[in-house]
Amino acid sequence: MKTLIIAGGTGFLGNVLVAHFSPKVEKIYVLTRSKKRNKNNVEYLVWDGKTQGEWAQVFEDADVLINMTGKSVDCRYTDKNKALILSSRIDSTKVLGEVIAQCDIPPKVWLNSSTATIYRHSLDKEMNEDTGEIGDGFSVGIAKAWEQEFFSHQLDKTRQVALRTSIVFGKNGGAFIPIKKLAQIGMGGKQGPGNQKVSFIHELDFARSVEHIINSNQIEGVINVVSPKPTTNSLLMKSICKKLKMPIAIPMPAFLLSLGAKIINTEPELILKSRNVIPTRLIKSGFTFKFDTLDKTLTDLIK
Repeated sequence: MKTLIIAGGTGFLGNVLVAHFSPKVEKIYVLTRSKKRNKNNVEYLVWDGKTQGEWAQVFEDADVLINMTGKSVDCRYTDKNKALILSSRIDSTKVLGEVIAQCDIPPKVWLNSSTATIYRHSLDKEMNEDTGEIGDGFSVGIAKAWEQEFFSHQLDKTRQVALRTSIVFGKNGGAFIPIKKLAQIGMGGKQGPGNQKVSFIHELDFARSVEHIINSNQIEGVINVVSPKPTTNSLLMKSICKKLKMPIAIPMPAFLLSLGAKIINTEPELILKSRNVIPTRLIKSGFTFKFDTLDKTLTDLIK
């Protein structure tokens, strides 16, 4: 691979991908809203996420585009934030599709972020790409609109894959940091009922799976980017406390979670929804996980 473009590549997951791919490709272009200093083979190009600009020139004869753009859902669902969460995803996907359509030699592969939250709340049934049941509500509506915009671009020369990614656990960012901090201050008990399923993936396996998807020409459409064994919230918190050697683990009932979510400007749904998602297509295509269990993941992240 010579040229990789990452749109919205300065957030947690974008940085994970840049770190993973920069030793492997000749050039990485990162589309970002604020000017950043270029580093080695990584060049940062300013864009607004909705209109074409000079950045579009690098798409000609590029190998891969990965779109990670979108306002974080880790916020209060006010009308203003809801509108931004939707528009940041739809507008960026729309303009990227338009730029690709105008290329004489378009990117060979376009991976677009989606989310494993698209499936319904499930305590029992495992959701894969073929038999998984799509849910309802605000977050699911966002995911459906996002994928609909993505697949509305009929691009004959570009393979398209929507990444239904779960919570990515990493050392320096993402959802794992606040969860770990809660455990460190003695609030590491179960959150809500505790039986809600948690689908997760280690940051390295996330990057490796993206590389695998890029290199697997048979993969197109939607794919679940999650580790193979969902855990429960109760087991997750218990395991984190054990790794941290924290003897105190105060549970947080649902009503307290709702109160706490208001204080830290987020939504309790992010913790209370049961995401029971498995990576059937990824495994069938030959991908092997380095961190296929919760224990392996936490052992690596908590040292």
